[in-house]
Amino acid sequence: MNLRQLETMEERVQLLKEVVQPFKQRAWKHDREATFPKDNIEDLKKAGYTSLTVPKQYGGKEISLFEMVQHQETIGAADGATSLSIGWHIGLIKHLGETRVWDESIYEKVCQDVLHKHALINAAATEAQTGSPTRGGKPGTTAKKMEGNWYISGRKIFTTMSPVLNYFIVSAAIEGTDDVANFLIPKESKGLQIEETWDMMAMRATGSHDLVLENVKIGEEGLVEYITPGNKPAAGWLLHIPACYLGIARAAQEYAISFAKQYSPNSIQGTISDLPHVRQKIGEMELRLLQARSFLHAIANKWDQTPFEERQLMNAELGAVKHAVVSHAIEVVDLAMRVVGALSLSNKNPLQRYYRDVRAGLHNPPMDEMTVMLLAKEAMERIGEKP
Repeated sequence: MNLRQLETMEERVQLLKEVVQPFKQRAWKHDREATFPKDNIEDLKKAGYTSLTVPKQYGGKEISLFEMVQHQETIGAADGATSLSIGWHIGLIKHLGETRVWDESIYEKVCQDVLHKHALINAAATEAQTGSPTRGGKPGTTAKKMEGNWYISGRKIFTTMSPVLNYFIVSAAIEGTDDVANFLIPKESKGLQIEETWDMMAMRATGSHDLVLENVKIGEEGLVEYITPGNKPAAGWLLHIPACYLGIARAAQEYAISFAKQYSPNSIQGTISDLPHVRQKIGEMELRLLQARSFLHAIANKWDQTPFEERQLMNAELGAVKHAVVSHAIEVVDLAMRVVGALSLSNKNPLQRYYRDVRAGLHNPPMDEMTVMLLAKEAMERIGEKP
C-alpha cells in the first residue's frame, strides 16, 4: 500500500509506523560505519513518503504541517539520521509550494520528478568561512554569468543527504554585484562532486558531506531566487527539525521503560520499575514529552490555520518550539540514561546513540541565542514601560 493512496492522516500515520520498523535495526550499522541509510530512503520512496508534500495541483497530497511533523517524529523514533535527512527534502518541497517564489514551470518540473522519478532535493548553503546562513554571512561561493549561462564555483559543507540528492539549491554571490541568489543545480552537472568529509560523533549517518563546485555550468533559468543573507522569512517547514529530535527522545523513553520493567537485580524484589526514584524519572520523561509534543503540534496547527501574510509574524514562536523541543528531548534522553545506568554507555546500547544524536539539535537552525533575543524583543515591544 502506498501512502499517497490513503485518504486520511490517521491511515498514513499507521502505515508509516509499519514502513519504518526495519529502520531501528539498520540504525546500528549505519551509525557504526557512518554510512548513509540508502535502504531507508528507498523504503520511503516506495511507500510514497517523499512526495506527500507535493501540491495537489501537481498530483501530490499536499499534507499539512501538522501531519508532516507527526510523520517526522515517527521516522525519528526509528532512526534520527533518516528523519533529519528526509525532513529537509519534504520540508523544502512544502515550503516552495507555499511561497511560490520560484518560476512556476521550474517548480512544477521538480515536483513531477519527485512524483514520478523519486527525485530528492536539499539546500547547500553552509560554508566553513561563513558558518550558518541564518547569521547573515555572504557566501564565498560565486556565480558568474557568461554568454547566457551561469558558472558556479565554491564549496559547501553540511550538505545533508548528499549521496542520494538529485537537485542541490546552492546559494552564491553574483560576481560584479552585491546580489546573492539561489541556484538550482542537477546532480549530473559537470564540475559537481561530493567529497566525503562527514565525520561527526552525532548524526553520523546523514551523509552531510562537502559539495564541491568547479565552474559548474547551468542555464540562465538556474537562478531561481534572489536572497538576502540573514533575512529569513518565517519558515514553518523547519519544524521537521524539532520533530526529529522529539522522535529520538520518544525512542529513549520507550527503551528505558522496557528496560526498567525487565531488569531485576537480586538486591530487590520485582523490577526496578517498582522503585520510586525510577518512577519519578519515568514521570519526568513523560511530562517533558507531553510539553514538547503539545507545543510542537499547537504551533504546527496554528501555521496551517494562519493566512500567508500573518505567518510572517510567527518567527519567534517557530524558534521557541525548536528551542523548547530540543531542550526537552536532551533532558528526556538524559533521564532515560539515568534509569538504565552505566549500561546506557555501552556501544551495544541504543541510548548512547540517542545521546549523541539528540545533541545535534543544538546546532540546527534557528540557533538558541537568536531565538531568545527575538523573544525578548517581542516581549519588550508588547509590554509598556510603566507597570
